[in-house]
Amino acid sequence: MKYISPGGWFSLEYPATWSEFEDTEESFLFYNPNKWSGNFRISAYKDTAKDYGRQCINYELKHNPTSTSVKIGEWECAYSAETFQEEGAWYTTHFWITGKNDTCLECSFTVAKGEERTPAEDIIRTLQVRTGKESQEIIPIRVLEIGEVNAAFEWASTTVKKTLTKDFTSQEADIEKLQKLMDGGKIQANQRTAWESIGLAFGTILENEMDGMTWVTVIDGKKEYPALQFSSLLFDPASMVWNKIKNKQACDLKAEFARIKSEVEEAM
Repeated sequence: MKYISPGGWFSLEYPATWSEFEDTEESFLFYNPNKWSGNFRISAYKDTAKDYGRQCINYELKHNPTSTSVKIGEWECAYSAETFQEEGAWYTTHFWITGKNDTCLECSFTVAKGEERTPAEDIIRTLQVRTGKESQEIIPIRVLEIGEVNAAFEWASTTVKKTLTKDFTSQEADIEKLQKLMDGGKIQANQRTAWESIGLAFGTILENEMDGMTWVTVIDGKKEYPALQFSSLLFDPASMVWNKIKNKQACDLKAEFARIKSEVEEAM
């Protein structure tokens, strides 16, 4: 599975049985939720110095007496490890400081004491520092975009409840409720966030009603956004709604649902 960091600083590949999980603001966490084999974390830092990555490696080797120089794939790393006890169990955290050009990457892998660090090294081998000039890529939806979709659902649910005194549960019958919100006149034409939230809430209906429709993250230059994918088809519900409103065009959600359903059935 491929992961591209927010801002597109770096990419990596992790096992298909693993997932990304919420961690600190500057750290990205991956592990297998069904059979835990270790927590892999990565953080990235940039600097104006073009050799910042190398500076970080050298600094770690000089100031951490336990660190040693290792090479994993194409990556020169400063490696160290520490063992600790937590709630009666012993663990080891492996650390790697590496980088390239103006980017420093800090990786860690926490496992039960005695377990292999190989899964983390396999991930490190796949690391790429990105230039920002790559073509459009579609990856499994990240925690960041999951948060956007969930926030849009919560907004729609709360607004439908307050405005129409009805529930919003992301079923096909809820399309009419979203349409009433759109046509009610309470959302101003320039309230982009609200219109995009309606689009994402509409997307949750598409996901629920059409088997095989899944959320993904699209990375396209500096644009990063949640979208829905079915086979080779890609739908951006937030932009679909906002672009129609921005261009003063009618947006008939029932008609859009029927159109997308027809495209999906044709692709099956």
